Amino acid sequence: MSITVKQITKVFGTQKALDNVSFDIKKGEVVGFLGPNGAGKSTMMKILTSYSKADEGEAIVNSFNVLSEKRNVQKSIGYLPEHNPLYLDMYVKEYLTFNANVYKVDKNRINEVIEQTGLTPEAHKPISALSKGYRQRVGLAAALLHNPEVLILDEPTTGLDPNQLLEIRKLIRNIGKEKTILLSTHIMKEVEAVCDRVLIINKGVLVADKGLSDLRNEESQIIEVEFDYRVEEVLLQQIAHVTTVKNMGGFVYEITFDTQKDMRPVIFDFAHDNKLKTLQLARKNKNLEILFSELTQ
Repeated sequence: MSITVKQITKVFGTQKALDNVSFDIKKGEVVGFLGPNGAGKSTMMKILTSYSKADEGEAIVNSFNVLSEKRNVQKSIGYLPEHNPLYLDMYVKEYLTFNANVYKVDKNRINEVIEQTGLTPEAHKPISALSKGYRQRVGLAAALLHNPEVLILDEPTTGLDPNQLLEIRKLIRNIGKEKTILLSTHIMKEVEAVCDRVLIINKGVLVADKGLSDLRNEESQIIEVEFDYRVEEVLLQQIAHVTTVKNMGGFVYEITFDTQKDMRPVIFDFAHDNKLKTLQLARKNKNLEILFSELTQ
């Protein structure tokens, strides 16, 4: 395992930031770490990078204990914190040279990470002149300099515009072909775009551990339908395979079925048989956003 977390608990005053959290991450996995603001994501990442100490439990990164083998842990990980700490008055290559000296890595590695992260056109510029997207690339380049086995990325796309988001996601996907990545975010589409698996934490408690492929293949579907008149929910619940019916306001209903068979024709027939018109009829898979909402509200 690249990362093993066993019953980690962290308390600040009277608040449990992490409550008996356990999970494993295999070598080569790209795992999304999801949760609302204040759920405990950043606290866990600080513990895994040995910047913070857990009150209870144990964490192992690349076979090193984060408490007793801090130096080895820090050598084997690349960390991009939420607030990317850059020296804005330095030039890109100058900043990476400074970091290379800290890690005592070969200077040839600087050009390698510049090319890997797409920084070549900006390498001659001061960091202060870069867009936020390119500043994030500089942070990733610095995290990759010593060729770590594990990357821990805390909200790497916060504040980026749509084009920058796509660029950084593509970069993370490419890096994930060679590295184990733990990616903290609250953006569902980001996880669906780059991750193999998702961990969801809420109020310090791990509430889900799911593979993205499993989530996509779940035997369920949600259909949103709008009729021209109000319908008693008990009638809709009599349709085959219905598990829940929810009125979304007015004449709009969200109906969940326990089958992957497309149930829209069945709803259309139900409307016809009951002398109703369907004003809209849309199928929605039970995606990550819905799962997240169910587990964290």
